[in-house]
Amino acid sequence: MAKPATVRIENVLQPGKTYPVDAAKFEAMKKALLAVVPDMPPGITPEEIIARVKPSLPDDLFPGGSTVGWWVKSVQLDQEAKGVIARSFKPVRLYKK
Repeated sequence: MAKPATVRIENVLQPGKTYPVDAAKFEAMKKALLAVVPDMPPGITPEEIIARVKPSLPDDLFPGGSTVGWWVKSVQLDQEAKGVIARSFKPVRLYKK
């Protein structure tokens, strides 16, 4: 069995470090997340993002919505590190830069 392709992602909270993750899951979640995050503040909460992305994710990668929360957070932190999205606080809300 071939090992799945990986990509290295960043974490805004740990500058300079990268982490290998499944490329197919990352790309699917990135596409779904960026489709639901608004272009301007105040943005939407991580819980709202999870609810909105679940229906658009491929079931073969996220069967029954498993691990969606972890992947939303991972892609969020990577996209924040890359300057694609930003957050406001109290409560945390995300929006595109």
